[in-house]
Amino acid sequence: MKKKYVSLMLSLFILPLALGACTSSAPEKASGQSLREISLPVGYIPNVQFAPLYVAIEKGYFRNAGVNIKIDYSYETDALALVGAGKLEFAMVSGEQVLLGRAQQLPVVNVLAWYQKYPVGIVSLKSAGITKPEDLRGKRIGTPVLSGASYVGMEALLAAGGLKDADVQIDTIGFNQVESLVTGREDAVVVYVANEPVQLEAQGYDVDILLVSDYLTLVSNGLITSEKILNEDPELVRGVANALLNGIKDTIADPDGAYEICKKYVENLENADEATQKRILAESIKLWQGEQLGYSQPEAWVNMQNVLMKIGLIQKELDLEKAYTNEFISK
Repeated sequence: MKKKYVSLMLSLFILPLALGACTSSAPEKASGQSLREISLPVGYIPNVQFAPLYVAIEKGYFRNAGVNIKIDYSYETDALALVGAGKLEFAMVSGEQVLLGRAQQLPVVNVLAWYQKYPVGIVSLKSAGITKPEDLRGKRIGTPVLSGASYVGMEALLAAGGLKDADVQIDTIGFNQVESLVTGREDAVVVYVANEPVQLEAQGYDVDILLVSDYLTLVSNGLITSEKILNEDPELVRGVANALLNGIKDTIADPDGAYEICKKYVENLENADEATQKRILAESIKLWQGEQLGYSQPEAWVNMQNVLMKIGLIQKELDLEKAYTNEFISK
């Protein structure tokens, strides 16, 4: 098959959930002080997996940092390039995109690692007997696209099983993983582990999941800014990063309360299957948790660079210390 790579595709939070769009809002002033208006691209539609953002807005954490966050759900926007060019202050971007951007001379920096575990995996029906990466040999694997976090995760799992692309059949299926799997068109599909596996189990299917995070530590979704903002307004970066960090902490501490807040931001959530949606939030929380919330693990960046070089998306090693910083998160 012919591969087409899209090197700067915004790839975080690609979730095929039909929850309509809505916009966020926050008070324009706090204690009589004007707030700095900031648009924050997140890459997809409103979803319970953005709960920490909603919590941080509702509890005034961003307002206390002097900003009014307006969440931008439009995934057509090339947020990475806009941050690199100084057109946006911040964006939510997956780890491989930071390195791909820096390889193209975009001065973008990860300032908070939201996800501590890589959220991608490969799911199969239990009847297929795919319980380890080696079992994928000779199988048909459906992946949404040949780029982004899903593609990187698939390649990492194949490598963990000592497999190459030629050892499997890779099909580009868009975001139709559940249908493709249950109809037998694919033996296994690449998924976000907090989403499609939950949907499948809710529909009564027994599944096996190969988690990338069980085999390799890779950097995932996080908050990025530009080198210019870091140098010129470090307190803005610190304020926004810690507002989000507090939202993450509060969501982990009180997921039910966070879910209620989500109802203000996710259209039709009140009419959705609450058990399934709460399970998606619970599985997401597992991905955010770690020894230190928000912390970028150096090993994860090294491993991500190695994967990207192996599959030919970057050609030479980068100065990884410039790609991320842990300076702006509270300990």
